[in-house]
Amino acid sequence: MLRHELGTNITAIVNRLASELQNTPFYADFLADVQTTMATQNFSTERFGSECYEWAQGSSLDTRLRNALYHLMHVQPTLLANPDTPRHVLKEPLAYIRKAQSSWERRLVKCVNSMAAELNVPLARRRTKQEREDFADHWADLSTDESDLSMIRPVYAPKDFLEVLATLHNPNYDETIEENLWGSIQLPLKVNDIKGLVELYGELATCCKHTGLDEMVAGEYKPSMTLAEERLIIGQKVERNHGPLSRELCKTGCPASLRGSLWHQVLGLEITDKDIQLTASNDDQYFVFEDILFQVLLCFFRDTEVLSHFEHSSASPPLAAARGNTPSPDTLVAYPPCGVIPFHGFTMYAAPLSCLYEDPVHLYFTFREMYCRYWYRLHIVTSHPQGAAALALQFELLLQSCETRLWQHCASMNIQLLPIVFKWMVRGFSGYLIPDQLFHLWDVVLAWESVEILPVLALAIISFRRENLMDVTSQQGAEAVLADITAIRVIPLLKLALAADRGRERET
Repeated sequence: MLRHELGTNITAIVNRLASELQNTPFYADFLADVQTTMATQNFSTERFGSECYEWAQGSSLDTRLRNALYHLMHVQPTLLANPDTPRHVLKEPLAYIRKAQSSWERRLVKCVNSMAAELNVPLARRRTKQEREDFADHWADLSTDESDLSMIRPVYAPKDFLEVLATLHNPNYDETIEENLWGSIQLPLKVNDIKGLVELYGELATCCKHTGLDEMVAGEYKPSMTLAEERLIIGQKVERNHGPLSRELCKTGCPASLRGSLWHQVLGLEITDKDIQLTASNDDQYFVFEDILFQVLLCFFRDTEVLSHFEHSSASPPLAAARGNTPSPDTLVAYPPCGVIPFHGFTMYAAPLSCLYEDPVHLYFTFREMYCRYWYRLHIVTSHPQGAAALALQFELLLQSCETRLWQHCASMNIQLLPIVFKWMVRGFSGYLIPDQLFHLWDVVLAWESVEILPVLALAIISFRRENLMDVTSQQGAEAVLADITAIRVIPLLKLALAADRGRERET
């Protein structure tokens, strides 16, 4: 009986994967290539099926198909779930979290509507023909537009979102029976402790060769040319569009010259002519790319393909009826069209990629895929282990277990470190680390398909600044100590944080 049910579930999952694959842009191109290639082969009528299978094994078409399925299962994990599970439970299993996210969404929509009414600005309108022509003429220098945007304020900032997370409680949690929650995040979510993180990132903790490490040469720290050359040779050998191999290479650091293409392979991006036809100025590091960032963000917030990530998100896109229409299921559309209301600093998800890709099209699709795969959970209310609440809770628990003396000192002085590091984590550390160090961090995110490395790095930085923090007696003092982390070297700190004997060192 059990074997029958298991077989039925596997068959249902395979059928769903096949059906979903047929709805992707990949399928039509792949099918055409298969038909074209097979027309050149001589297969016997009697053994047509088996000969086709044998011929496909190890071919470039087989690699493309495996890669497409690999990425489909990563992008849409709900496809592997029990088909009888209700959709709203797949998106978010906890009812009180669903209610909290819905309340947060209503708050954001109310803020946007209030701002629009206050400034007498329509949420959306069609540009006139002259405006469209002017816009097209200045597409390459959008930063020179002299529109006054000073009255338009950010809808919210990471600190506002953290305040919301800090108010959440599980109504079924009995503190008299279960473990008391002491931190700012009062949610009994299951997160990895340091032991679990060491197991997860064990390869990073034990590797001796990584492009993010330096070797001592002539008394100075200089990048190892031998290691760089070795990684470059290996990277060039990675088969084109082979996602799993590219992920493995990212675990020991990407060669700088190949990082852009390797990230494309990890993310499963195949940018075609059809994609191209679809058409942080406040940060000194990315100021020269301001025009490109204007283009990227304008496209993103009008891109309805972004709506697909809501299929496996606890969030729902804000809906509105077009002007003149009566609200109904047929007239409601997402606003903005991508369904995402940005927060202060949202551009920093895209800004670092301007250092990686010269072509705005490649930059755009990489940014969109990374957002829909990793970053979207960092600013929604969700119980997912890679959501903002779980990462914040994970940081607090790591701080208590790995930096007990510092945690006790901060508690006695009423110093809260979570608000300081939360803004780092929500932006994936973008804007806080220099680009090359940020790319080493994002290599880890892509290699392990997880953002759980963010609280680990936050803890590592706190540990690195431990002695200074032990001397401060106020929240302002702690903020001053952690105000500038641009000198941080990511990989060495991560290796120290994940050291297997870390707990024993704290006890001695």
